[in-house]
This record gives sequence, structure tokens and C-alpha cells, in this order.
Amino acid sequence: MIAKLKGLVDSIGEDYLILDVNGVGYLVFASAKTLGRLSVMQPAALLIETVVREDSITLFGFADPLEKEWFNTLTKVQGVGAKVGLSILSALSVNQLRQAVAAQDKNMFTMASGVGPKLAARIVTELKDKIVSVPMAQVAKDINEAMAPLSDDELQTIEETAPVGMTEDPAKIEDAISALVNLGYQRIEAYKAVNQAAIKAPEADMGELIKWALKEFMKDKI
Repeated sequence: MIAKLKGLVDSIGEDYLILDVNGVGYLVFASAKTLGRLSVMQPAALLIETVVREDSITLFGFADPLEKEWFNTLTKVQGVGAKVGLSILSALSVNQLRQAVAAQDKNMFTMASGVGPKLAARIVTELKDKIVSVPMAQVAKDINEAMAPLSDDELQTIEETAPVGMTEDPAKIEDAISALVNLGYQRIEAYKAVNQAAIKAPEADMGELIKWALKEFMKDKI
């Protein structure tokens, strides 16, 4: 079974990409959100869910472990196949999925192609007691390895704006960033928010950094 692939993005389609791994092109289906983080002829690594049928082996790729866990959870619902699962992940963010299930809001799921009112009702009913999460250590490790690399401009911006004290406890910083990514924030956004939090509260522990970072997000929305 294939669990992860790392290579060069050869091409990107409407709901798939071809990943060139040492000269072998793998057809990988993915959500619009994952595809949006990739670029043709750029390196990328994806977590893979391998679905084996009697007549086919299909690969589904994910930019982060929480999206993969949601895919596995959704496809356990009767009537939600792999393609419908990807359609839901394309229409709703991880945070929106969590909120829709918690509020039993079936209308949110009908935003996805292939999901009608009856299937949406079944999804929120069957998932109402489910908790979709991954271990924090796994999130930190997999996010670093699986998400597409930042662009040169983004990396240069981060290097130019990073405070001197940020490298004193890189594990604490990385754990805070990974926690925010696990909540559904983009890694570049999480990095900037934790960066600002560390400037304001350099002695803060990981939990306090997350609280400060969330305040930074709230300020941006005002």
C-alpha cells in the first residue's frame, strides 16, 4: 500500500494531478484545496490513501493529515464514495466540516457536488458523535513533510521578518504552528501569527502562544 508520495508535479487537472516520482507518473486524485496548494513543475509531497477494488487501484492525495482523516471518516458514511468525499473536501474547509457536523447543518453539505438533502442528512446524523483528529506529534511531522513547499518569495519574507529570538525554542514554535494548522489555518498564516505572538510574549509556553496567535487572527478580521 502506498502511504506517501514525494516528487515533481507533472500536471494538474480538475480533480487530479500527475506526480512524477523518479520518472514514474502517479495519477493522484485530490480535493480542490489540496490542488490549489500545488504548482506544475514544483516539488510536492502528499499523504496517500490507497483504495483497492477488484478492478482498480486508485490513489487519493492530501496536503495535510487532518484532511486525510476527514476523507476516511466521510467515506465510511453509506452513500459517500471516494469521489463524493473529495467533492465535500473541495467545498468545505476542515473547520466548516467540524462546525456543520456540530450544528447538524445539513445544508452546508449540499454545497458539495453529488450531495443531495437526503445524503447530507445522513452525513450529519452518522457523524454527530465522531471526533476527527490526529495526534499532535503526527501533525507536526506530517505537515512539515507533506505540504507543498512555500514559494521563494514567501520564504524570503519569512526569513526577513523572523525575530532574532524565534530560534531559541524551535520545538515550541513548531508545535504552536502545527496546532493552528490542525485547527484549519494555512501554515503561512499560522507561522506569521505565532511569529507575532512570540514577539509580544517571548516567555509564553505553547498554549499561551496559541492563544496570542488566535488573537492576532481575530484582529485581522476586525
